[in-house]
Order: sequence, then structure tokens, then C-alpha cells
Amino acid sequence: MKGDELKAQDPRPSQPTRGPMKEEKREEQGSGPEPAAPQRPTEEEEALIEFHRSYRELFQFFCNNTTIHGAIRLVCSKHNRMKTAFWAVLWLCTFGMMYWQFVLLFEEYLSYPVSLNINLNSDKLVFPAVTVCTLNPYRYTEIKEELEELDRITEQTLFDLYKYNSSSHLLASPRGHRGRRHLPDTLPHPLQRLPVPPPGARQARSLASSMRDNNPQVDRKDWKIGFQLCNQNKSDCFYQTYSSGVDAVREWYRFHYINILARLPATSPSLQEEGLGNFIFTCRFNQASCNQANYSHFHHPMYGNCYTFNNKNNSNLWMSSMPGINNGLSLTLRTEQNDFIPLLSTVSGARVMVHGQDEPAFMDDGGFNVRPGVETSISMRKEALVRLGGNYGDCTENGSDVPVKNLFPSKYTQQVCIHSCFQESMVKECGCAYIFYPRPEGVEFCDYRKHSAWGYCYYKLLSAFSTDSLGCFSKCRKPCSVTSYELSAGYSKWPSVTSQDWIFQMLSLQNNYTITNKRKGVAKLNIFFKELNYKTNSESPSVTMVTLLSNLGSQWSLWFGSSVLSVVEMAEFIFDLLVITFLLLLRRFRSRYWSPGRGARGAREVASTPTSSLPSRFCPCPTSPGSVQPGPAPSPALTAPPPAYASLGPSPPALGPAKASSAAACALGGP
Repeated sequence: MKGDELKAQDPRPSQPTRGPMKEEKREEQGSGPEPAAPQRPTEEEEALIEFHRSYRELFQFFCNNTTIHGAIRLVCSKHNRMKTAFWAVLWLCTFGMMYWQFVLLFEEYLSYPVSLNINLNSDKLVFPAVTVCTLNPYRYTEIKEELEELDRITEQTLFDLYKYNSSSHLLASPRGHRGRRHLPDTLPHPLQRLPVPPPGARQARSLASSMRDNNPQVDRKDWKIGFQLCNQNKSDCFYQTYSSGVDAVREWYRFHYINILARLPATSPSLQEEGLGNFIFTCRFNQASCNQANYSHFHHPMYGNCYTFNNKNNSNLWMSSMPGINNGLSLTLRTEQNDFIPLLSTVSGARVMVHGQDEPAFMDDGGFNVRPGVETSISMRKEALVRLGGNYGDCTENGSDVPVKNLFPSKYTQQVCIHSCFQESMVKECGCAYIFYPRPEGVEFCDYRKHSAWGYCYYKLLSAFSTDSLGCFSKCRKPCSVTSYELSAGYSKWPSVTSQDWIFQMLSLQNNYTITNKRKGVAKLNIFFKELNYKTNSESPSVTMVTLLSNLGSQWSLWFGSSVLSVVEMAEFIFDLLVITFLLLLRRFRSRYWSPGRGARGAREVASTPTSSLPSRFCPCPTSPGSVQPGPAPSPALTAPPPAYASLGPSPPALGPAKASSAAACALGGP
């Protein structure tokens, strides 16, 4: 009974249980309201972000709730393994087929295909520029003596090679034979005859010895004609040869003519405009006479004086509002060759080219000849081509992104770029400019008196240019916008036999010129639009982003019968799969390396920790009850008991009930 009374009087329990001790500590700390313990969330409560706890749970949730057809079969038939395997294989095959189609669609899109759209338009058209040349290079006063010397050397060369006396046919005026014995030494690069050895045969003699053999009694099939070209130090030489003697003579004469022409000053009065009336007898456009404001003049080294009608410098460009021969340009041309150079110009008539206002006239590339005594009618049809640049095609808008400087005072065209590229190569490799193209600033035209090896360099570059070794054709890209004119020609005899007398009489009186060789001295040219309908060919992307998305959606609906939201569901499924994988890996990593006391490493660290190094609240309590001092117990610093460190070492001897109670109280931080 006495023991029971003591228990009733003492509010503290005799057993070291956790609950009563916590209540006793709260009473000792103060009389304030007791804080409410946190409650555990129930199953009905949901967190802001939740993830599935396993792959199986995630897969079942996806198959039960997705809008993709066929996925639900993987869950509904889980008790039938054959059906589950069948639907799994079918679903994976369908998934693979769909993405195979996706790859094909993306390959087509990334190849950037284009479609060609053809539009027919009808409107008033700007008349193109028309350039007409005389086909008659003139003898300038400044170089007249040098040209006469070249003619005499040519006469001697033709006599040596062919035994042909050309003094009465090729030379413009009778000349003496002074200095003929010194002719072979007056000009470099003499024209020579070269024997051709039979195939497979070795030359018994050197090429130089065969060059000195001028025996004219040689079979035509066994020899060629040409001239020798060498580099600066004569270490490398080659022969520019031709199988035709006519071509060889013309090219040899042209080569020397270019050197002589390069000596003309840029401000030579002979290069000024010749009177238009000396070449063009009549000019009409839309039944109205032309005036000086309708044309511009320039000189071409091979085609003589050229006149460009309706170019970009004109104040008012010609407009065509009606098709037909009466609503175009009509010219009457004089085709007699005055003081001509027969070895340069071997044809009679005129050279004509139709081109755009902003394009230069490349008479060698795109021109055609007009025959004397014939009325030539040229009907035109305009065509425009608009290409797509960027990824859809290799074209340029204005040539600013092409690594070739435009030397012509015109807009960018592919021909302009190619000729500028060749001229840049000439300046870089040969040190001079070719006279047929514009000269860069600070550079002289090529002349073998100043640049002795320019001919060797030029023909080498010309050979490399023809094989695109210079890279000009790859550098010069096509323009994205091109306007061209499709030409059709018709010919008729002009004037007729019954009308030629009065026509020639009127032309002679009007132009104060006596036409001696009637029909061979005039030609007529008509240029007009065949119709005002013009065709525009434009490129457009064949597969756009809208088309690509439409095709992808069609394939997705075909194989899975789903929509864009189904794609989002797939993305969510993949995201949850990655998150679950990350969390599982993180949990395993923390359990292995971060949890104290777990694993062999944590056990060794705690077991080797001395008792004196532990915190004061972990110190061992006295074993006797008398050592406990009365008074209020200090507030514990921990809310949870520390690990049982004694369990890591050797087992201590068994304690009595009183000692066990006090030891437990010490471990919990109590008195």
C-alpha cells in the first residue's frame, strides 16, 4: 500500500517511456498552450506535383487514359498474355511505321523542292534596248602607220606560206616594198608552219629545225600553222596552232591588232561618235522618227561603231501598247564597209543584239548579223523568270554576295560576272588588262612592248577558263530575277526589183550619199513585239511548313487515329518516365552515400568516435541514483533520440531495473 501511495503521489512514471516523459517536459517548460502536433496528409489530400511510384503504375495510367487508339488494349487484355503480346507488337509496329513516314516527310521538306508557276500577263510593255554595230573596225589616225606595217608583214607572211600575193586585194592602198628584207624582225611571234608527225611516230628533228623549213610543197594533212608564245624568261613555250590557215591568219592578225589598239590614248578623237546618218539612213519607232536622245554610242574593237537605242540613259523609255511590225523599231542601215580591215571583218552587214536596259551589250555572246539587201523582221516575246534564293536555289539578288567585283557600269548578270572574273584573273596573273573588257583603275591594257609575255599568259588563262579551272562559272551565280526575249526571225528580199530604183534614189538624195553598189549597200531591220502577252515563270516552295504539319497530322491520324493533344500525352508520358527514373536513381544514391550510420563506412566512423568527442547531451549518465541532482531538468536540445551507439560496440553487461531506467532516461536527455 505504501508503494502504491508513493506511485500516486509521484506524477513521474517509473518506466522510461517516451510519451510520459514528453508530457513531463512540457509541464516543466511552462504553462503556455501546448503546440499542436503536425498531422499526416491523408490519402484524399493531393500535393501540388505528384508522380507515379513505379513504371507499372505509370504505364497502366497512360493506357487507361490516353486518346491514342489501341493503347487501352494493352491493359484490358492483361489477363490474356497472347492478346497482350499481339497488341504490343501491333502497337510498336504501327508506331515505327508512322515515324518512318515522318522521316520521309522531313527529308522531303529539308531537300527544299520548288514548284514552277507559269503566269500569263497582258499589259503595256517597255521596249527593250537594241544595239546595232557596223561590223567595220576603223583605221585610226594615231595608229595608221602601225596598221600599215602590220598589213605589209601579213602580205609577206601569206606569200611565204602560200605563195599568195595579196597586195592588190587585202591592202587598202598601194604601198611600196621598202624594208621588206627586215620584215621578219619587225614583229614578235611570227606566223609559222608546223609539221604534224604521224600518230605514234617519234620526231627525228627538233621542232625548231622544222619551223625553219619553209618548203611550201607539203600535204595539207601533214602540217598546221600557228605562232609561238613564251613566258617572261623563255623557259616555257608553246605553239598556238590551227588546222585551218584562214583561222590562223585571222587570229594572228587579231593578236597584233589588239597590241596596236592598246596604244591608243583613252581620249583619242577617233573614238568619238561618228555621225549617225553615215550608218543609219532612217529610224522610226511607233511611226515616229527617232532623235538623238533615243540612242547612245560606244566603240567596239572588233565590231566598230555601235549605237544603242532605248537604253537606260534615255529620258523617256519607249513603251509598246500594240503588237505588230508597225508598232516597233524600224531601221534602214548602210552596210557598205568604209576603210575596212579585211582580216578582222570577213562579213558584211550589221551586228544586232536585243537586251535589257540595265544589261551591257555582249555582241560576241548574244548578237546576230543582218544580211545586206534583205529585210530582217525580228518578232519578240518577253519572258521573266523569278528564282527562289536561300535554301531553295543558288542565286543572288544583286550580286553583292558574289566574290567578284563588277567591272561593268550595269546591274549584275551572270555574263557580267564571268567577264569581270576573267579580267580579274588577267590583271592578277598577267599584270595587264584585256582590251575587250573594262579596265580596272590603275591598270594598263596589254601590249607586248610593255608586257612581253602577256600573250603566253592570256592563252593559258583562256584554256583554263574554258575548263572552269579559274572557278569563274562556280563563283558567278545566276541572278534570282531574269528578263529575256525570245526572238523569231523572218527574211525577205529588199527592195524588190520593181521598187529598188526609186528607193535608192530617195535614200541618196535624203542622205547626200551616192549608193554605188545598190543592193549590197543597204539593209532593213524591223524589231517588234509579236504579242503583248508575256510569260512569268516563278518558283515557289513545294513543301512549306503548313504542308509539312498537315502531312504529319495525316500520318498520325492514319496510324493512331489521334490528334495534337495525343502528341502532348505522349510527351507527358515520356516526361513522367524520365522523372521516375531520376527519382529512383536519386533515392538509391542517397541511401548508399548520404545516410549516416548505414553501410559499413558509417558503422566504422561511429564506432571509432570517442565518447569524449560526443556532444554534452550525448554524454553517459551516472550509474548511481545518488548522483542525480535535484532541480528542474534542462530543456532537451533534440526532439528525436540519437541512434543507439551502444549497439555498435561490444554488448555491455546486463543492468538491473533501476540502472536500466536511469540509463534510458540519460539517453533521452532526462534526469
